[in-house]
Amino acid sequence: MDKFRMIFQFLQSNQESFMNGICGIMALASAQIYSAFDFSCPCLPGYNLAYSGGILLVPPLVLFLLGLVMNNNISMLAEEWKRPTGQRHKDPAVLRYMFCSMAQRALIAPVVWVAVTLLDGKCFLCAFCTAVPVATLGNSSQVPSLAQQEIARLLARIPCQDIYDGEWLIAREVAVRYLRCISQALGWTFVLLTTLLAFIVRAVRPCFTQAAFLKSKYWSHYIDIERKLFDETCTEHAKAFAKVCIQQFFETMNHDLTLGHSHPRPAKAPAEGAEDEREKLHGITDQGTMNQLLKSWHKCKPPLRLDQEEPLLENGWAGGAPGPGPAPILRKEVATYFSKV
Repeated sequence: MDKFRMIFQFLQSNQESFMNGICGIMALASAQIYSAFDFSCPCLPGYNLAYSGGILLVPPLVLFLLGLVMNNNISMLAEEWKRPTGQRHKDPAVLRYMFCSMAQRALIAPVVWVAVTLLDGKCFLCAFCTAVPVATLGNSSQVPSLAQQEIARLLARIPCQDIYDGEWLIAREVAVRYLRCISQALGWTFVLLTTLLAFIVRAVRPCFTQAAFLKSKYWSHYIDIERKLFDETCTEHAKAFAKVCIQQFFETMNHDLTLGHSHPRPAKAPAEGAEDEREKLHGITDQGTMNQLLKSWHKCKPPLRLDQEEPLLENGWAGGAPGPGPAPILRKEVATYFSKV
């Protein structure tokens, strides 16, 4: 159990490297899925393009959504986007940085799928077999005597070697080589453009907007760390709350059972760790107060400024300009931040 806990903590501390590894595995998986996929072109004029377009676009969309779902930061982005403003405003630049960071990793597997599909050529061959220039590559003397529907029907069967019967119009091998050559050229062009775009985004963009880039990166990391620390603090509080509640239950039952005996037992001293557990509760010792705390954290997170104590009213909000009414009761609130080394 301790080994699994150490592995989980290591993955949490190296989340970026872990997500990069997951994206690499998904990219390799997408290539393996395509190689194992049985591509069956319908070889019909009205269905070839729709089938090929679905094979080229639908799996990349699914892989992209899976890449977003497997990223733990997607829920953090949604929470930050939908949370009430409260005392902490939302910076659109930080939200854009978080989404772009997730989208860059999630796009790796779809890009690999599209590149492999174009380099293989089967999908392009099925989609554009009816657009082969018969007059240039085939028997141009037979073209005027055939209707366009008949030519389209013959050309749509080019991907299906066992049913193709138009060798007298155009040789199948010529059409296949022609379309695969174009498909591979488009595939390598797509790879080149994608690589250049990734280089520009990762290397060149921070050079022009370094200050804004560092600010967005810093607050993105802060939101992630703050969420983890809050979850850890809530987990520790829940453990301490449950432990103290169970101890009080057993003490109450022990007291009730003791009253039923003729000779009452001497009271036991409190356990050594009881005070430590109560300290972890931070004064939150009932369900209603804890629910109010969680609701306040969601609706009004504390402002991002330290070493500045501001007088608060009875309801916990900062006081404004004094009015003609009675003076409000002021109190001080100190926020304590915990971090694990």
